[in-house]
Amino acid sequence: MSRIGKLPIQIPSGVTITVDQGVITVTGPKGELTQPLLSHVVVVIENGVLTVTRKSDEKIAKAQHGLMRALLHNLVVGVTKGFEKKLEVNGVGYRVSGGGQNLNLTLGFSHPVTYTATGGIQLTVEKNLITVTGINKQQVGQVAAEIRALKKPEPYKGKGIKYIDEIIIRKAGKAGAK
Repeated sequence: MSRIGKLPIQIPSGVTITVDQGVITVTGPKGELTQPLLSHVVVVIENGVLTVTRKSDEKIAKAQHGLMRALLHNLVVGVTKGFEKKLEVNGVGYRVSGGGQNLNLTLGFSHPVTYTATGGIQLTVEKNLITVTGINKQQVGQVAAEIRALKKPEPYKGKGIKYIDEIIIRKAGKAGAK
């Protein structure tokens, strides 16, 4: 049995979960998220606990078991706490400004770069830190990856946009002529 799939999900107070016609809807204080129900699993809600069980022991059912449980847990966490990713802008002359849905970045190109986030995502800027927040874990990660892709960190001086906990392995520069 799946180690992840068999774990029950405690439903916090203020969160309602409804299952109808193959769609699970989770509503909480931060908003509402929906997830299509996978075909080889069954979702049961009893006494404030959500459990996911699989219909058979086929390979696809085993794979969907853990996946569905993880997706539902992310929905519950998203509507209660939300998700965030932090990015750091490093480099001489590299600047970031804006907030809300738009970022204005100066990244060493001949032109300024403007990034607009998709719906449901908030961007905040503090000096050289960008914080991406939202209730959908997949959207938060996607927006953070798109911002990072604007100027990936380079291995010699570490200039670029990196995740706050990312470690950039540095290379030595030229050895010099002797």
